[in-house]
Amino acid sequence: MTRATMTRREAIALASAMGASLAWPPDLSAGRWAPVERRDLFPQGVASGDPTSDSVVLWTRRPPTAQGRAVRLTLEVSERTDFERLAARGEAPLSADADWTCRVLAAGLKPGTVYWYRFTDEWGGSSRVGRTLTAPDDADPRPVRFAFVSCQNNQLGACNAYRRLIWEDDRAPRTELVEFVLHLGDFFYEVLWYPEDRPQIYSRKVRDILRYPDGEKHGDFHVPTSLRDYRALYCAYLLDPDLQDARARWPFVCMADNHDFSWKGWQSQENYGEGILPAQTRKVAANQAWFEYQPARVVHSGPGELAYFDPPTVSDAPIHNFDDDGLGLEPGNLAAIGSLRLYRMLRWGHNVDLVLTDNRTYRSEPLTDRPKVAPFRPAQFPGVVAQDVTEILDAGRAYRSGNPPATIRFGGTDFPNPRKDSPPLSMLGGPQKEWFLNRLRESGAPWKLWGNSVAMLDWRTDFQNLPESVPLKWPTTGYALFGDDDWSGYRHERAELLKVVRDERIPGLVTLCGDRHAFLAGVLSPTPEAPGAPVAVEFVTGSISAPGLFEALEYGIPESHPLRPVFVYRNPSSGANDPAVNLSMTSGVRASLALSETHDLAQAIKVKNPEVAPHIAFADVGGHGYAIVQADADALRVEFVCVTRPLERRDGNGGPVVYRITHQVERWGVTEGPRLMRTSWVGVLPLGSVNQSQRFGRP
Repeated sequence: MTRATMTRREAIALASAMGASLAWPPDLSAGRWAPVERRDLFPQGVASGDPTSDSVVLWTRRPPTAQGRAVRLTLEVSERTDFERLAARGEAPLSADADWTCRVLAAGLKPGTVYWYRFTDEWGGSSRVGRTLTAPDDADPRPVRFAFVSCQNNQLGACNAYRRLIWEDDRAPRTELVEFVLHLGDFFYEVLWYPEDRPQIYSRKVRDILRYPDGEKHGDFHVPTSLRDYRALYCAYLLDPDLQDARARWPFVCMADNHDFSWKGWQSQENYGEGILPAQTRKVAANQAWFEYQPARVVHSGPGELAYFDPPTVSDAPIHNFDDDGLGLEPGNLAAIGSLRLYRMLRWGHNVDLVLTDNRTYRSEPLTDRPKVAPFRPAQFPGVVAQDVTEILDAGRAYRSGNPPATIRFGGTDFPNPRKDSPPLSMLGGPQKEWFLNRLRESGAPWKLWGNSVAMLDWRTDFQNLPESVPLKWPTTGYALFGDDDWSGYRHERAELLKVVRDERIPGLVTLCGDRHAFLAGVLSPTPEAPGAPVAVEFVTGSISAPGLFEALEYGIPESHPLRPVFVYRNPSSGANDPAVNLSMTSGVRASLALSETHDLAQAIKVKNPEVAPHIAFADVGGHGYAIVQADADALRVEFVCVTRPLERRDGNGGPVVYRITHQVERWGVTEGPRLMRTSWVGVLPLGSVNQSQRFGRP
C-alpha cells in the first residue's frame, strides 16, 4: 500500500491488525510544549522496525518510577531534529498488560526519508530522540544498503560490532549509509549461567546480568519458565549501550531463532538433554514478550484489544500425533505456535524483496536429540554427524524416491532404520512453505533476499580420508557434517525448495543467514554434490558476541586428542591457536594434518581434497562482527566485517577490525545460474578461510 493510496481509515485498520497505536500527520505544526529529555525514564531506549515506503513501527518502554506511573505517551515524528514541524503525531496507552511497552505505527510518511522521533509522558519527560528511515518507493532504482547480524550473548561478550557499525556509519558518505539492520535471531540467550555456578566459559568471564524471577535450573544453567522471565531478558539486554544506540539509529527488521524461545526448542517443545519437555506455556510467553519488545509488523491470534497480546490458554502436554510435515496436532501446541506469526515480506525500492521465514516454530523435531538416532552418533569425532546417514534419516520414507533402506550400516554394524516409514522432516511446515514459494514466484524484484535464520550451505569435512596413522576410523564412507540442527539436517526439504527455484527458473535468490556464529559465503544447488549448477547464493554472518565453533573446539578438545590438529593449529611463530577447522572445511583433513607436521601452508594445500567444499568460497568459524549488503539492479555485494573476539566492551570505534572481505554476484537470468566472485579483502584473513578458487558457480 503506497503513501498515495493509504487513507487514515486504512492506516487505523493496519495499526490495529498489528497491535499498535497510530501516529498520523497532524493538522497543525508543533510548538505548544517543550519536552525535557529524561532517558532515565525510558531505560530500554527507543526503537523502530519494519519500515515501508509510507510507515514504520516505533517503540519504547516507560515503566513506573517512584515519582509516578505514566499511563499515556505522545509520539512525535519529524524530518527535523528540533521537531518544529511534525510529520506525524499520536498517542498510545501504557499498561502493565504490555509490560509498559508502547508500539505505534507512524503512517502517512514520505518514502526514502530520514525521520526523528520521541515519546513524551504526561509530565513532559521525553525519551531520547530516535532516528529511523522509511523504505524507498517501489519504483526507486537507487542501490539498497543494509547490515545483517545475529547471535548476541551479552552474558559472555560485548556488542562491539554495533559500536563499530555506528562509528563507520557516522563517517560514511551519503551513498554508503546503512538504511536498516536485519537481525536474524538470538536477540538474547535464554540459557543463563550464574557466576557462582560457573564463573567462566572458555576464556570468557560470565557476567551477572540477570536473575530470573521464576526460572528453572538444568545442570549448571538456568532457563526461563514464565512471561516475567522472558520480559526480564529483554529488559536486561536492552540496557546495553551499544545495542540500544543501534536500535535508536536504524530501523531493525527482526526474526526469532531458537534462543528467543529455547536452545533446543522446536514448535512448543524443549529439550535440555533430558528428553522432550512440553512447554506450550513457555512458547506463548516467549511469543508475547517478542511481540511486546520488537517493533515488527507481525500478527497475533488474540481477539479483542489488539494493542495488547491476548495469550491463548494452553497447558504443557506431550505431543503424540503429527501430520506429514511433522506438525504436532495437540491443541495446545497448535494454539501456542499460532499465537504469533512472524514470517512476512517487505519491499525495499525497485531492487529488493526481503522475505523472512520462521525456521523454528513449525519445524519437525530435529534429529539431534532423538533417542532412536543415538546409535548413529560418532562418539570419537567431536562436533560432527555422518552426512550419508543424515540423508537417510531426514528423508525417511521418501529416500531414493520411496525406497529407503531397512537398515543403515554404521561403524561396521547394520542398525534398523528408525525412520524408513516416516515422512521427511520439514523446517518450514506446509503452510509457511507454500507461502514462501509463492512469494518467490510472485516477486518481480531483481533480488529476492531470504532472511533465512539458519544456514543451508553444507559445512563438512572428509574424515573418511583420514590416514592410517590416525588411530580412529570414521564409521561410514561419506562426509562429516558440522551439525544437523540447521538446513544440513533438513536436506530433503532444502532440495525440494531449490528444485522449485531451478525448475521454475526463479533468478536472484540470495539467502542471508545467522545462527552458525561463522562467516560463510558460497553457492547453493539442489544437489550439493553438483555445485557447478547452482541456483542461489548464500551468505552467513558471524555472531555479534556469542562464542563460535572454533572457540568451542579450541577449549573443548584436549591437547592429546588425535583429531586436535584437524581443528586447532598451534602456530609456532606466534604461539597462538589458529582455526585449522577452517582448512579442514575448505581443503580436507589431510591438509590440516599436513600443516601440523610441516608448518607450511603451501605444502598443506598440495594435498587438498577438491571435492570437500567446491560450493564454499569463504569459511571463518571463529569470526565475530556483521555483514553489509549492497544491491543494485545489476549486482549484489556482501562485505564481511570481522572484529576482534569481544571479551570486553570497547567504546569509541568498537575496537579494531581484523579483516574485511567482499564477495559479489552479478544478476543472472532465468536460463543461467549465479557466479560468486571474491572481489576484495583487507586485513589478516584466518587460516584456511579462503578457498583457492576466485569464482564459484557457473563457469
